[in-house]
Amino acid sequence: MSSDATSLIDRYCAVWNEPDPVRRKASLEAVWAEGATYTDPRADAVGADELLAHIANIRAGRPGAVIVRTSAVDLHHCIARFGWRVVEADGTPLPEGIDVAFLTPDGERIERIVGFFGPMMPI
Repeated sequence: MSSDATSLIDRYCAVWNEPDPVRRKASLEAVWAEGATYTDPRADAVGADELLAHIANIRAGRPGAVIVRTSAVDLHHCIARFGWRVVEADGTPLPEGIDVAFLTPDGERIERIVGFFGPMMPI
């Protein structure tokens, strides 16, 4: 299932990069489970419509920026984690973040994403 999870995560990341709202919605619906949630330090979205509104706000604030997966997808027990970063339209990379994705039991869709901004901090 690891390669399937990588494909699922890559399709999820592509949702954030899709400029057309109609295609963005269709792409999200292909990977997002009914009632799935998205949480990061600035958002707590329930369902596809709330996440789509959040993505639209982020895209409006960073025109031309893209999300790039920066690590392999690590998976166990239908839970995946992966590194990512935003790259501004001019090519400037922002600090890396990490997402933890909870997949449906069949591994076909995402039930929950919990995201963190910035690198892990040493103790």
